[in-house]
Formats: sequence, structure tokens, C-alpha cells
Amino acid sequence: MTPTITADRGQEARTIHLIDPAGFDTWRGAQPPRIRAAVAAQRLTPKPGKTATLPGEQPDDWSVVTIVADTTTLTPWCLAHLPAQLPPDHYRLASGTPGAAKLGWATAQYRFTRYRKAEDDAPRILLSRDPAQIDEALRQAAATARVRDLVNTAAADLGPAELAAEAKALGEAHGATVTITAGRDLETGYPMIHAVGKAAAKGREPRLIELTWGNPAHPKVALVGKGVCFDSGGLDIKPSSGMRLMKKDMGGAAHALALAGLVMETHLPVRLHLLIPAVENSVSGDAFRPGDVLNSRKGLTVENTNTDAEGRLILGDALTRACEGAPELLIDFATLTGAARVALGPDLPATFVNDEALAADLIAAGTAEADPLWQMPLWDAYDDLLKSDIADMVNAPDGGMAGAVTAALFLRRFVTPGTAWAHLDTFAWRAAAKPGRANGGEAYGLRAAWRLLKDRYGQR
Repeated sequence: MTPTITADRGQEARTIHLIDPAGFDTWRGAQPPRIRAAVAAQRLTPKPGKTATLPGEQPDDWSVVTIVADTTTLTPWCLAHLPAQLPPDHYRLASGTPGAAKLGWATAQYRFTRYRKAEDDAPRILLSRDPAQIDEALRQAAATARVRDLVNTAAADLGPAELAAEAKALGEAHGATVTITAGRDLETGYPMIHAVGKAAAKGREPRLIELTWGNPAHPKVALVGKGVCFDSGGLDIKPSSGMRLMKKDMGGAAHALALAGLVMETHLPVRLHLLIPAVENSVSGDAFRPGDVLNSRKGLTVENTNTDAEGRLILGDALTRACEGAPELLIDFATLTGAARVALGPDLPATFVNDEALAADLIAAGTAEADPLWQMPLWDAYDDLLKSDIADMVNAPDGGMAGAVTAALFLRRFVTPGTAWAHLDTFAWRAAAKPGRANGGEAYGLRAAWRLLKDRYGQR
């Protein structure tokens, strides 16, 4: 992303006046007649997001007034509507600093340009008097853009090989070690990843992507991201309407990559282990079948009751591998279940945590960052729904009840007891744009997880 925020060193800039509904009438009453007339002509009302241009003393002199919910507490999105309304220029607030609003200012200027040139890509640059926080805002905006770019890319251009290349480039930029296990080499060590991905065409073979970084003496943190680069549903094939957005089924991998990038860029004192099982769930004569019994890296056998419940299979092998490193903290991101969207809609990742202290910290981090999460139960009584008559477990219980919960319980079988683990069932897509949040690929839970890691390890 082009830098859209810079330090205020007294440069020439347009002024942005912030008014909240409580102070609107007082502010308007204090303005000279020409300002009141301009405000009236533009139909400015005390509703957050409303904006008007204020004439200055000279023809080229003008400023902006915009309504925010509360001038004393700026949210990440309270200024995000402005870049789309203002011409390219430098801007500063009339008083105070933009604080959290810097993020929305930056993310509002995101453009996905791989397939179409942006109509307007000249930056609107916000000046800020808190330079120490500028870099962090731009880092978070760039991480969000990484998720959006990866999820928005068509599946024809982003298969397992390209996802591996993305991880290699990230690792090279930060001196990390990247290891790729691919194709038939997965068959014995990662049999569920191999089973799900083996039907893909040549060049799109399944892979387990691993990145390690940091001092081995530091606390171990493992990040796992579901990397289903396209999900046809397999032999339990999806209808065309269900397949339409399945390029986004690697959204978990995009989140994990972006979070790993933040960890390495800021030199967070952790030993990082990033794992991405990358597959395409395709249909061919070699596709795994309903009724097949799959081996797993952990040694558990899984009766495959639905080839469209493939994400939990590849995550099972990856979580097993992650736990072999005995991490202090394990977080996985996955576009895992439609049931989570039915329960919580697109904006709230269904969050499952096996450690109450971790759950409290993670939810609090989401609240602090305006990146909300919603905790769902690892309800032990539903564990029986995973029973199989012929194997250790099924991957998808019959009936469809509590689908997000049973998927999380399936994953829990592959997490070593005692390992603090959080599973974020995230949508990774925004169907309707909001200020600062374009429609298309989207990061949900990324900033919450990053805040958690900073709070836990940043001061060590």
C-alpha cells in the first residue's frame, strides 16, 4: 500500500474539523453567516459520517467538517469515509491526533488492482502528531491488505504452489526458514492433507508449508492457516452458487501469513512456527470418496462422511505437526463452516478456546482493537457426535446440528492436551462495503490476534 499517513512537521495541509452530535448546534451557531450558509446548502446534519466543505478566506482556501460519534474517542472507522470524498492532498485534524482512526484512513485507500487498473489511486495523506504510532497503523493496514489481496486473487492464479511462493517470499524477507512438503511426499507423514489434495491437476499438488523464525530460546508460538485454494466440495460437489466464492477458502492461510509477517517485521521475541496445509479440493478419478477411512499424522483414523468437510482434515495433520514443537500458544485461522456464519454472520469469527485465560485475553484484545470476536463453546457433550462405527471418528456428523462446534471438537482431537489453543472460524469476505472496508476479501480477527501477541510477548 502507498503510505497514506505521515508525521506532521508543519507541512501545508487542509484542515479537518471534527464535530460530534452533542456539539453540532453549538459549533454551527458559532460560525459566520457564510459558513452557516455553506453548511446548510450541503445539508450537513449531526449524523456520524456526514461531511461538508467549508470555504476559506481565499478562493483556493477550504477545509472540511465531518461528524463523528464522539470527538473524545475516535474509532478506527470514524474517518474512513473521508478518503473517498476528498481530493488527493495532505490533511490534518484541527485539533488533537487521529489515534485509532489512522487505520481506517489507510485501509479506505486499499485497491485490488491485479485484474483492473484503479480509477483513482492517488493517496490522501493524513498528517499525525503521534509519529510513534504511525508505523504500527501502517503495518496493520498493510497486513490487512495482504489478506485482502490473497483472498481476492482468482483460484487460477493462486493455487498451492503460489501460496507456497508467498510464504517463501515472506520468509526470505525476514530471514526465516521455509520448508515445503509436497505431493506424494505427504502420503505417509501427512495422509489427510494428501488425501484431500491428491485429485488436483498437475502443478496444483497439495503441500504443507512450514516457516520457522526467531530465537529458539524464546516462547514458541504456532500459527496454522487453512489453505484450501479452491473448494469444489470434492465428490460431494457443491452447487454453483456454493462454489462461487470458494477462491476465498484459503482465507485462513492469508490471515496466518499476515500475522506471521507482523510478528517478524516487529521482531517480536517469540519462536514462530507457521504452518499452512495448502490444497485444492478437486474432482477426478483420484479424488477421495465418501466412506473412505483416512489415516492421520496423529494416528487417529477418520471415516470421511463428507468430502466437503475437507478443511478440518488438512488442519488435523497441521495441528498435529504444530503440537510436536510443544508451542506455548497455538492459534489457527480457518474459513471452516457455514454454520458459524449462520450463527454469527460475516463480521464475527466464531472463536473456540481451550484455555480460559487465553479466551479472556483474546476477546479483550478484539474489543480493544475494534476487531470483535465471539466465543463459542467446546461443548463436550457433542463430542459423541463424532463417533464412527468403523473408525476412531467421522469428519462430519449427520444432521448438521452445531456444525461449527463439532468442527472445532474435531480439531481439538489433534491438539495436544495442555497446549493453549484458539481456533478462529472466520469468513474472510465482506459482501457489502463499509467505510475503510471494501467488499471482497477481508481480515477478521487478525488485529485481535496481533494485539494478543503484542500484549503477551512484546514486553519480554
